[in-house]
Amino acid sequence: MQATLSIIGIGPGDPDLLTIKALKILRHCPVIATPKASQHGHSTALSIVRQALPAGDIDGKEIVELHFPMKKIHLGQEPDPEVLQAWQEAADKIFTVLSQGRDVAFPTLGDPAIYSTGYYLYATILERHPEVRVQFVPGISAMSSCSATTQTPICLGDDMLAVIPATFSDSRLRQILETFDTIVLMKVHRVIDNLIALLSELNLLDRATLVERVGMADERVLADLSALDGQVHYFSTIIVRKK
Repeated sequence: MQATLSIIGIGPGDPDLLTIKALKILRHCPVIATPKASQHGHSTALSIVRQALPAGDIDGKEIVELHFPMKKIHLGQEPDPEVLQAWQEAADKIFTVLSQGRDVAFPTLGDPAIYSTGYYLYATILERHPEVRVQFVPGISAMSSCSATTQTPICLGDDMLAVIPATFSDSRLRQILETFDTIVLMKVHRVIDNLIALLSELNLLDRATLVERVGMADERVLADLSALDGQVHYFSTIIVRKK
């Protein structure tokens, strides 16, 4: 029987937010390939899976760690050589397991359709091994969890919604903030100071809420961004809702 790679959205951090389908696949899959941002760090995705599954369900599994450098990717441009090499090495490791007839689960934070490493991995594997069978399992996105935590809708009625990485150039970001009714800003941690200045200039600071580590034990919600002191965690999202 042909083995399957399952790219699984596991939500933003709360292990109780995994779907039943995700749990079923993770429970029965003999190999879990886990992404991590640092060669010597730990996988946040794996830590969530460990909390969601009983110890007996995960102890006997093979864990394959995959390092994905945290560097910008611009669609239509050649990726950084280090990033490209990481994708190719990850694809080769996973294909080796699949070729042995063993299913592989690849847990990814949030939903794999939204700024996820899962689709880069998917494209790389199919380019090298088009015969591989892959399935995607959607997960709860960080913005959905932020909405639930703050008890605020993302969009209603005829609202226009934009979901963007905050690392856009200031001119593009300004245009989006001026045009849309709700703007979900992701990847805000490296540009938080510039972002706060721009929101203040556009009189949107009081319409913005930052949620840090949503769904995790040390979750933080900050409705007054002017009171923000210091840097924010990588797992941070800002929702700007004008109405």
